[in-house]
Amino acid sequence: MNIKFGKPSPFTIRSEISQDQRLRVRKISFLLWSLVLIFFAFWNLAIICAPLAKINGFGETASLIYHFFSYVCHQIDARSFHIHDAPFAVCARCFGFYIGFLAGLVIYPFAFKIENQEPLNPIWLFLSVIPTGVDWTLGFLGIWENTHFSRSTTGALLGITCAVFIVPTIAEISSFLAQRKHLRIASKEKIKGK
Repeated sequence: MNIKFGKPSPFTIRSEISQDQRLRVRKISFLLWSLVLIFFAFWNLAIICAPLAKINGFGETASLIYHFFSYVCHQIDARSFHIHDAPFAVCARCFGFYIGFLAGLVIYPFAFKIENQEPLNPIWLFLSVIPTGVDWTLGFLGIWENTHFSRSTTGALLGITCAVFIVPTIAEISSFLAQRKHLRIASKEKIKGK
């Protein structure tokens, strides 16, 4: 895969750091990536649990989930996937985004090193917004009737792309934490040496 990356961040792992520091960055990156992955797995599960709770007689639980997600989505019934007659907690586009984001997190380590801090060229993020914008605009103007498939697919494309941009940020935070810990240890050793 031939992908150009942008400028390295100020926290990019440099060759002069020790193998131990690199390993620490990799471990912290993996830990933070895992936590974000678990969070979004539960986030997606909650979206699906709302209609399942509703159709199985857990109305209060369903209401709490729907209410929680009402802060991030319009929840228009006609624009949402359904299980039986109960809508998901978010619309099809939002669900596509969240599933896409989760898929992007899962796929990332197979395409890049988890500790990679160099983001893709930002043009890819801009390009991933275009299909969603076109789908929404054409539907809004009445030129074309967008469907659950078009909404969820364009949302998933955007979600995958956002995940690919988020993971290098996680790695950058990991590098910063590892370097900070290394400096703290070095400072303590220096004080003990005096």
